Amino acid sequence: MKRRIYVIWFLALGLLIYSCDDALEEVLVTDVSAASYYTTEKGLDDAVNATYSFLKPFYGQEIGFTMTVFGTDTYNNGADGSHKFFNFYDTSLNASASMARDAWQTWYRGINQANGVINRSAAVDMDEAEKTVRLAEVRFLRALYYFNIVKTYGDAHLSLEETEGIEIEANKTAKAEIYAQAIVPDLEFAISTLPAEQSDYGRATKPAAEFLLGKVLLTRSYTSFAEGNDASMAETLFGNVINNYGFALLDNYADIFDISNQENSEMVFVIPNSKSQVDSGIDDYGHRGHLYFLQEYDVRRGMTRDIANGRPWKRFRPTDFTLELWDRDVDTRYDASFKHVWYANKDEPATEATAEEPARAALAIGDTAIFIPGPMRNDLWPQSRQDTKPYIVITDDEYSERLFPSLNKWIDPTRPDRQKTQGQRDYMLMRLADAYLLRAEAKLQQDNPSGAADDINVIRTRAAVPGQEAAVQITGGDVDLDFLLDERARELLGEGWRWWDLTRTGKLVERVRLHNPTASPNIQDYHILRPIPQEQIDRTVGGYAQNPGYPQ
Repeated sequence: MKRRIYVIWFLALGLLIYSCDDALEEVLVTDVSAASYYTTEKGLDDAVNATYSFLKPFYGQEIGFTMTVFGTDTYNNGADGSHKFFNFYDTSLNASASMARDAWQTWYRGINQANGVINRSAAVDMDEAEKTVRLAEVRFLRALYYFNIVKTYGDAHLSLEETEGIEIEANKTAKAEIYAQAIVPDLEFAISTLPAEQSDYGRATKPAAEFLLGKVLLTRSYTSFAEGNDASMAETLFGNVINNYGFALLDNYADIFDISNQENSEMVFVIPNSKSQVDSGIDDYGHRGHLYFLQEYDVRRGMTRDIANGRPWKRFRPTDFTLELWDRDVDTRYDASFKHVWYANKDEPATEATAEEPARAALAIGDTAIFIPGPMRNDLWPQSRQDTKPYIVITDDEYSERLFPSLNKWIDPTRPDRQKTQGQRDYMLMRLADAYLLRAEAKLQQDNPSGAADDINVIRTRAAVPGQEAAVQITGGDVDLDFLLDERARELLGEGWRWWDLTRTGKLVERVRLHNPTASPNIQDYHILRPIPQEQIDRTVGGYAQNPGYPQ
């Protein structure tokens, strides 16, 4: 499948419609105004592609990981970074938080871009069937951006019309109305219109729209404005994704994260990243997840920073709760998700014993330099055994903000040099295993734990250590919402959904207090929403109401 849609993303940015507060950077289009260009078939195509571009500033970037990984039960803060207040829940998490501002602006710019495409499309002379498909893509994206806004900020500004120039008036529409007027009808239109497949990899498809509407309805099923069939409709939609389009789970869980095997049968909808675009500088985003989940390996004996091991920015370290989630004797997912061995990439001479350290034998390039046996292996690695090794062994009791098990899902050895921050991995917005887990959640919402167990067992069977398939099976009696959230953590750790999973299910405050010792002292009930950005409040005539709990 072609990735052409993304080749022109950043060229199309110069044609973007004005956003709510200002214009984006321009790329000169000779002898044509944006308004007139949009009335051509090529202009409409570029405008549609530009609507996709607003996926990139959040997904796969530090902002996206920070706002979905920090402040949850699964991840605590590492040593570095300047946005730890998303984990601390202290007074710095307020209307001036730049990431809360930037996410709000990005999604509203995407919405306004979509509105402009929809509003101007009537003047475009082109094949009507093709035009309708492109409009369905744009409505899919508008629904996604609005969904992100309401599940992050709650009640928010609703507009289905294009804004040109500076906008100083804004409404605060109830979430229920945004679901009813924008998100659900946009996705219903997308489902009725989009094809099952597209030739350009990364374009929206019918199964992607069904997946997203399923998640929208599942999320609404927990709210006070839920409709009676939300969970059953979500179950049906996820079932369609699972059964109707030829998607299939990979045999080996670790293969999902093989960077040479990205366009695989498990991917429902992704944000593609092209190595050629990233390396050439056309794409300034890429996938930067390889930076944030790594321990400080590069100052240890026998090690220096290199491409294969990544730049260790030490943002996110797993909580103790996270590291105890897997039974490693029967479940492969911990060992597939975390890095265990760092091999020496420089020679190191032997050392003599000191008061703090035993004598160490010399290390040659390729020797083991650091070994993390991982959780529940301390009994195998007493200090007396560690002292006999030429390499460093880091056991549970030695974890810190600098030394901790490192998630290896996003490590990117294809970068051209060790300083390059943009990676070429695709960002997985929707994959088949998540459809199974979300369908299980929809079944649980309908008091069908046995049906939920059936779906969960599909995922657990794939994850089983060979020969242990029977040992990983569960029954309906094992399944409640907490078990399901644990299973989502085992399968989807670090993939950018956790904060939204916990807020959707009403479990954020409870589970953070139980499992995140840094976040637990400060988190309050109102933290299920992020603060409305100060810029939005300041630029709105008459002000704009802040979310409850945050300073006005």
